Amino acid sequence: MVKDWFEWHDLYKNEPKLQQRLQIVQEYISYSLNLSQPGLIRVVSVCAGDGRDLLGTLSNHPRVKDVYARLVELNPQLVERGQQTIESLGLTKQIEFINGDATLSCNYVGAVPADIVIVCGVFGNLADEAELNRLLANLSFLSKQGAFVIWTRGHFNGIPYSETVRKFFREYRFEEVNFKLTATGDMGVGIHRYLGESLAAPKEQQFFAFTAFQVKPGK
Repeated sequence: MVKDWFEWHDLYKNEPKLQQRLQIVQEYISYSLNLSQPGLIRVVSVCAGDGRDLLGTLSNHPRVKDVYARLVELNPQLVERGQQTIESLGLTKQIEFINGDATLSCNYVGAVPADIVIVCGVFGNLADEAELNRLLANLSFLSKQGAFVIWTRGHFNGIPYSETVRKFFREYRFEEVNFKLTATGDMGVGIHRYLGESLAAPKEQQFFAFTAFQVKPGK
């Protein structure tokens, strides 16, 4: 069945593994902000949901006024909820929430290359390793040299899918900064730093395919 992503995000209310994952993601976002150079910090979030990872971090971070971000999400209800949070934080001039297809490079033009790239809840919804490789190859379009990339990957049936992600990241010139599992042991959260050169244009207009179906459990 096709997932109702708006309903799925409500699982954060009572799912320990999601709550723990969010806590680690926000820790890594805060870390990235702290280590960013003085001045403007560009952030992009791929398949952003309602933006709770970035917006929750910015709500009390000392560098909030330096952040200019673009969040891309296809579900209009999630975008609406995220936009309401942006307004409540007084960040409408800094945070842009696009209701659009996060797989298309055109939705990032003007916001990249970024200093921080958030790719959470994405890798578990790619059809196979070939699709993961395609996305990682195109992250150099989103990332400036030295950018932090924050990602997540769930485990299922004892298979540590995050280990495959970590291996592939190394092959695309991303250096691992940190990696943690949630206390439940079935959600991995990583932060890498891009060592290569940013691409002026992506290799493809659609640089990955996000399946609407639950191919592999553990977003």
